[in-house]
Amino acid sequence: MFGKEPVETEETFIKGWFKTGDLGKIDKDGYYFLTDRIKHLIISGGENISAKEVESVINGIKGVLESCVVGIPDETWGEKAVALVQKSEGFELEESKIKSICKEKLHDWKCPKTILFTDHIPKNTMGKVLKGKVKLLF
Repeated sequence: MFGKEPVETEETFIKGWFKTGDLGKIDKDGYYFLTDRIKHLIISGGENISAKEVESVINGIKGVLESCVVGIPDETWGEKAVALVQKSEGFELEESKIKSICKEKLHDWKCPKTILFTDHIPKNTMGKVLKGKVKLLF
């Protein structure tokens, strides 16, 4: 195997198959859709929460420029969803409004328990959100 992380690279191959870590679904017409990554899945109280699904709801709120949802440790539930939100310039948003909209569109257990606001969401040079750095903010 090649690469800088030989152990991790080898672990991605199972019985000759490359395990990408992608999650997806197949629609009624047989089309495949990638929906999230396994490593971004939040497991709270035995329930799976797609960070991307929650981000989609938050990003649809007027005044939200971008959001990042991550799971952090929780003594009772194993993990809990939290969100880092960047507001659009000139907009005022309250944590309670975002939580309320999430509860309208998602199951209660999928809704972020804490929301922090930021001027920028940490990203790498390619523009990919650094979820590990986001977790450190909570």
